[in-house]
Amino acid sequence: MGKSIFDKLWNRHVITGEDGNPQLLYVDLHLIHEVTSPQAFSGLREAGRKVRRTDLTYGTMDHNTPTQDIYNIKDLISKHQIESLAKNAEDFGVTVATNGSEKQGIVHMVGPERGLTQPGKIVVCGDSHTATHGAFGAIAFGIGTSEVEHVFATQTIWQRKPKTMKIEFIGKPRAGVYAKDYILALIAKYGVDAGVGYAVEFTGEAIYDLEMEERMTITNMSIEFGAKVGLMNPDQKTFDYLEGREFAPKDFQAAIADWQTLVSDSDAVYDRVITLDVSELAPMVTWGTNPEMGIEFTATFPEIKDFNDERAYQYMELAPGQKPEDIALGYVFIGSCTNARLSDLQLAAKFVKGKQVASTLTAIVVPGSRPVKRAAEAIGLDKIFIDAGFEWREPGCSMCLGMNPDHVPEGVHCASTSNRNFEGRQGKGARTHLCSPAMAAAAAIAGRFVDVRELVEEVGA
Repeated sequence: MGKSIFDKLWNRHVITGEDGNPQLLYVDLHLIHEVTSPQAFSGLREAGRKVRRTDLTYGTMDHNTPTQDIYNIKDLISKHQIESLAKNAEDFGVTVATNGSEKQGIVHMVGPERGLTQPGKIVVCGDSHTATHGAFGAIAFGIGTSEVEHVFATQTIWQRKPKTMKIEFIGKPRAGVYAKDYILALIAKYGVDAGVGYAVEFTGEAIYDLEMEERMTITNMSIEFGAKVGLMNPDQKTFDYLEGREFAPKDFQAAIADWQTLVSDSDAVYDRVITLDVSELAPMVTWGTNPEMGIEFTATFPEIKDFNDERAYQYMELAPGQKPEDIALGYVFIGSCTNARLSDLQLAAKFVKGKQVASTLTAIVVPGSRPVKRAAEAIGLDKIFIDAGFEWREPGCSMCLGMNPDHVPEGVHCASTSNRNFEGRQGKGARTHLCSPAMAAAAAIAGRFVDVRELVEEVGA
């Protein structure tokens, strides 16, 4: 019987423990940020312990960092967390991309950019969207603060092996349908708890046609599907992305030879298999308060089926039978660890170039890292956005979550390229609608959601 990539990687990392019980796994890369690390560092101090593998630990500042006037941090908790990470990194000998530095960015972008994220690794971070790194053929998942301390001290973690699920995306998408639509459509069809208890392998021709940055969008939202782990088989695109990066293996060809063995066998067995034809998909928009509450642009909001729907409609001030184009948008946010990479900004810029943001809304673009910001500015994307009336910001998590100065005002609807549309996620009373960068950019110009399929030929997207 063949093995899946997940089985191969799991077996390679087990130190001790029996199947069916918690097993101790070796951790190849521990990523940290300012929010979930302070208590873990305090625990080390109190116990008189050191960070066992400082060379396998890497940090950045992202959740609390302002995207304007970046050194003027007014919130005392945010300021303390940022200062604490800087002090802890110095005391324990951990490398951190500090606020304002040239390597700073959202943690799930920094790992791949620097070549830290590689096939075959187990990657952990005190952040739920750590599954992003699974696009490279790694087992990657979020951990709690006590687990962060355990990894600091031992470079290991106890985990119970999940079941396996294969999700095969087949077909060719229509112009105007993107990776974000793939994952939103999957979640809308199967629900936010369909992946609970599973490690999900995304595969199929539609996956391998995607570039690495698009693949990361899909694994990033594995957690919104309920899965702790989402991963893909590494291929030539993976190797090409990593080659030449700062932390890529020195003997790169030898590394590739190993990585090529870490793919699912053709006769691998899974506990569940789902197939989704992307040729049948349309641009997606969420209407409610979790990522499952999403529809195709041309559909109408569904009838109320339970209390959760009723509450969502009340919170969003929407009603069954309305359409995405009926939403009165007041904000547009292009950013987050889901869609703030260079290719995302390039795509959005195509729908913006030479046009003007609608007078009825505020639109901001937040590159996910400083390298992305520099690269975007080098090809003039900043000018395209600024000339159109967008605000061009410094890197960080920004308006994805309400832990920094960037909030959507109470009661305002926001077209957002982020990953969660929970109540209050983008600020108290904020109303979030998840969509692709193309949909967000086009909405900024039109002042409402529009069907980007009708624009792609015009803008060359």
